[in-house]
Amino acid sequence: MTPEREERILQVLEKRQDDITIVLENVFDPHNISAVMRTCDAIGVQDIYILNTRIPAHKKWGAKSSSSASEWLSIHQYTNVQQCLADLRRKYDRIFTTHLSSDAVSLYDMDLTGRVALVFGNEHAGVSEEIRALCDGNFIIPQVGIIKSLNISVACAVSLYEAYRQKNGAGHYDQRRIPEQPYKDLLKKWSRGQL
Repeated sequence: MTPEREERILQVLEKRQDDITIVLENVFDPHNISAVMRTCDAIGVQDIYILNTRIPAHKKWGAKSSSSASEWLSIHQYTNVQQCLADLRRKYDRIFTTHLSSDAVSLYDMDLTGRVALVFGNEHAGVSEEIRALCDGNFIIPQVGIIKSLNISVACAVSLYEAYRQKNGAGHYDQRRIPEQPYKDLLKKWSRGQL
């Protein structure tokens, strides 16, 4: 590995955030998933959770839309809702879903500097009622147009960049956020190109 590549890997690892994640529930289009992965990589989200209970598990992602982002992320795939939520609860303090409901709060009124998981649902049905019942609340991205929804990859990008804004303002990108052992594990995998 060249010194330049090693320096780049270390720079990226130092900015990785271990306290925010994205959960995609039954997202059908692998290109949408890949676009989400690209945004996760861009703002330093390391872990992404993919839950498939109504569709087969994905075997590959849309290469053109991901620009190989999946190689740099830790992807956790599930087929069981309870197991996925249990694992999320062990790592994150709050889990929020995107859902148009009377109790939904604006994305811009949320504190995204804590340990937070954001759940995005299927392109047509949204987040399932089962998942909504197990989470801590709903949020919406404010809109003033006729159509009250965004493409899932766009909704994720808007949400993650709001998280980036808040976390950057709180100094989260000024110090390493990933614990020592996961940091070493990622460094080893990335150095070997094995992610």
